[in-house]
Amino acid sequence: EAYDLGHRHFGENYVQELVKKSKELPKDIKWHFIGHLQSNKARHVVGIENLHMLETLDSVKLANIVNRISGEMDKKLKVLVQVNTSGESQKYGVSPADCVAMVKHVIENCQNLIFSGLMTIGDYSAIPKPDCFERLNACKTKVEKELGVDMSKKEMSMGMSADFELAIKLGSTSVRVGSALFGARDYSKKKK
Repeated sequence: EAYDLGHRHFGENYVQELVKKSKELPKDIKWHFIGHLQSNKARHVVGIENLHMLETLDSVKLANIVNRISGEMDKKLKVLVQVNTSGESQKYGVSPADCVAMVKHVIENCQNLIFSGLMTIGDYSAIPKPDCFERLNACKTKVEKELGVDMSKKEMSMGMSADFELAIKLGSTSVRVGSALFGARDYSKKKK
């Protein structure tokens, strides 16, 4: 339905589902990979013809691998650097303290990657709190100041179905609201 209404940017968390959907659905969809990407699955994601952006670049190691694979496939790939602003061990991303170094690495050493902004996932809590989004904004300011990057032209991806309104108030330019639009995913059907 969203596609029929003109929406063309869609995100997917799982490599296998993204690969499958990218083959089955219209080619003018601009796919965003929004889940954790393991290095051994990077080739599958980068190889998707209409992959628009990798939103979860969370380590120098992954940046180097995705950069190499993108070069082998003769493509330039937009990426967001994922920052773990909550400090929760179950979440991926560089620490806020390492954000500038990660962005610098991508800009200076990954010629096949296009640094396109920052991404974070807020705290999982019943009442949305601004802390994580404020930390990402602090990272944005440091990237601007220390690297001279014009962040007004970059994405600030923060906010999901439960906290997107707060994220937008705090400067988000991109939100992940699949559950709000399409309903919660049924994980009981996933293979174990």
